[in-house]
Amino acid sequence: MTSLPDRFCPTDGTRVPSDSLAWCCPVCRGPLDLDFSPTPAPLKSLTGRVNSLWRYAETLPLAAPTVSLGEGRTPLVELKDGISAKLDFLMPTLSFKDRGAVLLAELALRLRPRQVLADSSGNAGTAIAAYCARAALPCTVYVPEGTSPKKLEQIQAHGARPHVVPGDREAAARAAREAADEEGVFYASHVYNPYFLHGTKTYVHELWEDLGGRLPEVLVVPVGNGTLLLGAALAVAELHTTGLIDRRPALYGVQSAAVAPLAGAWRAGADDLTGVTPAAPTLAEGIAIPRPARARQILRAVRESGGGFLTVTEDQIRHAQRDLASRGLFVESTGVACWAAVREGALGDRTTVVPLCGAGLKTGLAEPAA
Repeated sequence: MTSLPDRFCPTDGTRVPSDSLAWCCPVCRGPLDLDFSPTPAPLKSLTGRVNSLWRYAETLPLAAPTVSLGEGRTPLVELKDGISAKLDFLMPTLSFKDRGAVLLAELALRLRPRQVLADSSGNAGTAIAAYCARAALPCTVYVPEGTSPKKLEQIQAHGARPHVVPGDREAAARAAREAADEEGVFYASHVYNPYFLHGTKTYVHELWEDLGGRLPEVLVVPVGNGTLLLGAALAVAELHTTGLIDRRPALYGVQSAAVAPLAGAWRAGADDLTGVTPAAPTLAEGIAIPRPARARQILRAVRESGGGFLTVTEDQIRHAQRDLASRGLFVESTGVACWAAVREGALGDRTTVVPLCGAGLKTGLAEPAA
């Protein structure tokens, strides 16, 4: 256990020992970060390594994985006009959440809780359920009512117990956090646990390798709780600090216009959320988060990168999903948000990569507006 790094609160500096099941800062109840500053391996040294995200072992806070399902190393394909897509729906559970889930399951395996608990609108829950099954750990996933039946079926197929909570995504998160305080529970939170971010950062390490030791001018990512964006920021910092890239790409976050608290704060020039954003129905259900717990970190990361925020309408999402399907890529409605934001040239002629985060079979094809 001494080989694991400690966690700490980025707000008040409170430290949490590596072997603790505490899921948040004991003082402010905020999310935790990891006391971990790795040095990535040079490009040439990656040749011949395992063909999964574990090839970037130097950057990961856990070694010697035992529950890997071969996650990572997803294809990068060109779409048009300097815009490429990373096909992160080609993962064992059909979403990018596998990148972080495998790290959480590996950590839980070392801490040996009596129960693993997660909350999710679907994709994170199915990923946690799958890797807990691989690790033979009991798992319960709190989901809001209205969660896609296909995602619930996935969770149950892996042997996890779905706990359906009346209300929206935030109601499910509140219920999970209450249960997470019970003794012997490991809260596999993709929001509060920093190990998840250190899993999602491999998205950028893969891009860097696939592009021959460079990154595009712009990275566009969907943002709800911000786990992919913050992971991307971690990887960019690691590569830049060690001199493996000479410039940092601009980070752009994409939100649904129906639920866009971060885009609203950005437009207001604020460092944190402004006012209360009500929950609202949207096809981009996976990023419909009215109060992201890491809002300050997300806004700071975007600002420091020279990026910004974009929002997309429901019609833009529908059209983008069909457009991608016509190109041979069937992606769930949340996962097409970035393509919806940039496909008409919103970012000019800068080289850009967007992630396609979840398979279309998880939610089906969005119906045209009545």
